[in-house]
Amino acid sequence: MGDHTGEPTLVDSVREYLREKYQKPGNVFVGVVHRLDRPVSGVVLFARTSKGASRLSEQFRVHSTEKVYLALVEGTVAARQGELHDRLVKDRDLNKVSVTSDPHSGQECSLSYERLEQLGRFALLEIRPLTGRSHQIRVQLASRGWPIVGDGKYGSRTRVDGFIALHASALTFAHPTTKEPITVSSAFPENWQSLWS
Repeated sequence: MGDHTGEPTLVDSVREYLREKYQKPGNVFVGVVHRLDRPVSGVVLFARTSKGASRLSEQFRVHSTEKVYLALVEGTVAARQGELHDRLVKDRDLNKVSVTSDPHSGQECSLSYERLEQLGRFALLEIRPLTGRSHQIRVQLASRGWPIVGDGKYGSRTRVDGFIALHASALTFAHPTTKEPITVSSAFPENWQSLWS
């Protein structure tokens, strides 16, 4: 999405791609259905029509999609798998989210994780968010002492250039017209390899 920097956006690139591929004159509709925080890599989802965008957005609203992320975190993750349940509050001025113990504030959030590998001082996790809150994965992991590598905003001590080690590796949804299940995946980021080799 556009911001104060005025840098070209992924939406701009997709709009231009559709204009050329389908030889569309004038304005080209691009519906942003699933997006990522700027330093996160992986699968995003756009719709070519407003009806498609509406139908896809409804799937996210009712949690019928399945999202899978990979996260390289600092620290030792002892349990092979587990679920995290929290309440999150957002400071809009700082664009930062935190876990709260107040049962009357914030929004509930949940995710499940599986430790794929312990790599010295890092652990590689597969994450399946069960809700879709702002910065949810980043905050929930950091609150357990497992900040995502490169995520200085949420406590990582490991510095990397231009990204954090959180990757949207797969997204499964129903096609907005045919209802067929579709899974879109994104390859493991090569720049992570240097973090533990």
